[in-house]
Amino acid sequence: MGLLKLFVGSGSRPHPRPEPSPCCGLLSHSHGAAQARAGREAWRQTLLWGRLGQRTIVGFSWGVGSSAYQTEGAWDLDGKGPSIWDAFTHGRKGRVLGDDTADVACDSYYKVQEDLELLRELRVSHYGFSLSWPRLLPTGIRAEQVNQKGVQFYSEVLDALVKSNITPIVTLHHWDLPQLLQVRYGGWQNASMVTYFDDYANLCFEAFGDRVKHWVTFSDPRAIAENGYETGRHAPGLKLRGTGLYKAAHHIIKAHAKAWHSYNRKWRHKQQGLVGISLNCHWGEPVDTSNPKDIEAAERYLQFCLGWFADPVYTGDYPQVMKDNIGRKSEEQGLEVSRLPAFSLQEKSHVKGTADFLGVGHFTTRYITERSYPARQGPSYQNDRDLLELIDPNWPDLGSSWLYSVPWGFRRLLHFAQTQYGNPPIYVTENGASQKFHCTQLCDEWRIQYLKGYINEMLKAIKDGANIKGYTSWSLLDKFEWEKGYSDRYGFYYVEFNDRNKPRYPKASAEYYKKIIAANGFPSPREVEGWHLKALETCSINNQMLAVEPLLSHMQLVTEVTVPTVCALGVLIAAVLLALLLRRQG
Repeated sequence: MGLLKLFVGSGSRPHPRPEPSPCCGLLSHSHGAAQARAGREAWRQTLLWGRLGQRTIVGFSWGVGSSAYQTEGAWDLDGKGPSIWDAFTHGRKGRVLGDDTADVACDSYYKVQEDLELLRELRVSHYGFSLSWPRLLPTGIRAEQVNQKGVQFYSEVLDALVKSNITPIVTLHHWDLPQLLQVRYGGWQNASMVTYFDDYANLCFEAFGDRVKHWVTFSDPRAIAENGYETGRHAPGLKLRGTGLYKAAHHIIKAHAKAWHSYNRKWRHKQQGLVGISLNCHWGEPVDTSNPKDIEAAERYLQFCLGWFADPVYTGDYPQVMKDNIGRKSEEQGLEVSRLPAFSLQEKSHVKGTADFLGVGHFTTRYITERSYPARQGPSYQNDRDLLELIDPNWPDLGSSWLYSVPWGFRRLLHFAQTQYGNPPIYVTENGASQKFHCTQLCDEWRIQYLKGYINEMLKAIKDGANIKGYTSWSLLDKFEWEKGYSDRYGFYYVEFNDRNKPRYPKASAEYYKKIIAANGFPSPREVEGWHLKALETCSINNQMLAVEPLLSHMQLVTEVTVPTVCALGVLIAAVLLALLLRRQG
């Protein structure tokens, strides 16, 4: 046995690493031992060969994703207003690695056709992307100003996708809140945001709903709440410990519900679309599956992560364990009411049932053990959970400080969502692996292994009965990665950010994923091994192209500078000679 490493928190020595349990299910102490043994037997760890079509799964959709702020650039052009991320990255130094900004990013605002060609090259069924709220509404408020150039831009993007037979899955809000809403109202701390978001959503339904049939209201709202209003690591950079994140989440949930009801009441009959929400969560595995406290801690981890937003949407209220833990600690801290806001009876009815599908984003797994934090340490999300996150040092490390390849956790999370929320239609909205900036080669074999492992676990979940409709690999391009700047690269296509033209180069994983899409899964071990070899051959050629790119760029620069200079000098010399000739003749 190896040793588990502490991931967050302090004051704990590493725990002995248990063998990964092959079972999956709701990690609840109410499950009996016999049922657990039966579950463990059911979860095979072998590779599941076979195409999806051979298992009568019709219409499964393969795609890739991106988001507006991370890729578009053109941050202040064509009428776009500032976002909280523009203010965050332009403000105090040190907030983003390398003090990078997304002012230009991938320059996708001007490279729509080029990126569309990449989508066609991958042969994806769908493309998941987000709209920029401040590009459409510069102040964030529809009644004040609608930017028609922004409307036209996204309309042209959608037209091009539809023409290419690529289904758009469109997110209304992926973290880039209009800055003026933050300045005037405090952003998601203010209940007025519910109405402003609904106005924005209705504009999008009206302008684009004839072509968009899959809407995602919010992408990973837990990150918006926790990183924006608790830790301050993300825009708007507030540190309202133990209070701000719960208030922000409360308003986000109500904003989602209001937008869903607006679509249901006004647009659904005509447009025949679907509205859901995308929630990101790691899997939490008990360190000791025979210890009830660890099992309860792992269940608590999932409820504070996925259940925080999914429970209100599917059941009308927060998970009971969140209400109990936060309520108890609030009382111990001398507060008269819980730091977790409460839904009224009317609000419970309003938020319940407001998802036509559940978007699930997933990247990695943690081992979880019970750890009590006394209330006197002060309010915080971490302390409210009463648990410790651990990692296994034997898990493949992909270079990022938080991302380890643990494919079996994906199946278990999908099973949890399936059983917890009545087997809803699920779209995997984010799943992928990064590489660090110091590794710029295109033969990303680790990402191929990640794709193979995680997609295979998703296929097992489908065979188990999970109603998974589509898979979105994250992401199409390398892009701006929030507080990490451009250091982490998630793309199938490498972007040379130091070149003003931002050229794209396919990585080996792009070729590999294209084969998975074409086969609708994994047809046979021999074929899949052939994909692997072909992908590595292709990336070797692309690596050579990337290696000579600096020379070509230098030659282009020399040409752009030298040729005009020589021409101008020639014209000047000719003019002088002509003047001398005319003077002599005179």
